[in-house]
Amino acid sequence: MWLFLALVLVPVIEIALFIQVGGAIGLWPTLLIVVLTALLGSQLIRRQGVGAFLALRSSVSELRDPTGALFDGAMILFSGALLLTPGFLTDATGLILLIPPVRAAIYAAIRKRIEVVAFRSGPAGPRPDGPGDVIDAEFERLDDDPTPGTDPRH
Repeated sequence: MWLFLALVLVPVIEIALFIQVGGAIGLWPTLLIVVLTALLGSQLIRRQGVGAFLALRSSVSELRDPTGALFDGAMILFSGALLLTPGFLTDATGLILLIPPVRAAIYAAIRKRIEVVAFRSGPAGPRPDGPGDVIDAEFERLDDDPTPGTDPRH
């Protein structure tokens, strides 16, 4: 139900904002603002995306919980999608999501509702629900009834 409301309300709000802003400053300045926010947003996303990737790589290599870095990366990606979508509401929301303290506050609010039970990195050991022994081997299939003394590959 919420998704349906968002899919209906967001375009209606965007159209209303385009009409209001376009009426106040004109068509071309309105379009220029939309294009500039997309370009500015793509630059910000590129910079912050690299930082989020490095933070994720660092947390995984140091065996720390990577959920914060993963969340940052996901929010930056979502904000990029919003900034590339033409409209004032989506641009404003995308730019707000690029502010690190805003992302941290959203993450803290979500983190209260979700508990990470375990984080493990490295080679997996034997699984409790399956066999623990793994046999690594190579094989070559031979004919079912080879004649003794002959090479079965001929």
